[in-house]
Amino acid sequence: MQTLTVVARLFPLVENGEKTSTIRWRERRIEPGLMTYVCEGDAQKSAVVWVTTCTDMPLSEAAAFLGREEEWPDAVMLEGMREHYPEIELTSIVQIVEHLSPAETSSLQARSGGAKEKEA
Repeated sequence: MQTLTVVARLFPLVENGEKTSTIRWRERRIEPGLMTYVCEGDAQKSAVVWVTTCTDMPLSEAAAFLGREEEWPDAVMLEGMREHYPEIELTSIVQIVEHLSPAETSSLQARSGGAKEKEA
């Protein structure tokens, strides 16, 4: 199963379903299907989500795409992304990974009798 590490401060937002997307730059490509988030600094903490879509675009378009342009104007977006990727620019092509919450994923798996897990 594909995995992504997420910083410890954001892991609770993944667990409770508030964080249902991530923006990645120059990392291993993610594909739709099951994915495990692993908490950075505590590999015992993980959450399984169903990736629904993966979209490539310039970083400058990501906030609007995710409906967060008011809270993530360009300067805020760039500053936040540079915490993880110091060389990123607004023109950099990023991968936006959108997914269901862990609870929605678990429900989907239960309804499909595990078929979704076999697809991944």
